[in-house]
Amino acid sequence: MTGETFYLLCGVWAVVLLAIFILAIRLSYRIEARSPGLTNRSGFPRKAMMFHTVTNTNVALDQETQGMRRRMIGLLLIVLAGFLLMWAGLSLVRSPA
Repeated sequence: MTGETFYLLCGVWAVVLLAIFILAIRLSYRIEARSPGLTNRSGFPRKAMMFHTVTNTNVALDQETQGMRRRMIGLLLIVLAGFLLMWAGLSLVRSPA
């Protein structure tokens, strides 16, 4: 594999992981909107409370919200696996100098 092809593949890989992470953030905002304990009442924008949604802190307990939460955790696991695969690929490609 040539260097240009490898860098192109890495760039596409990064864009795909970024898109998946953005989907997880959007899902986190939807979960927060459905959960009374996480609803933003200040009127000012704030960061996604992903830690709370992952750990199920103050999240609504209805089945639909919990299903959304499980889907968000799945997306985050895909991102983690993508980083691990990229790390493994880079460690294999790196030449011992």
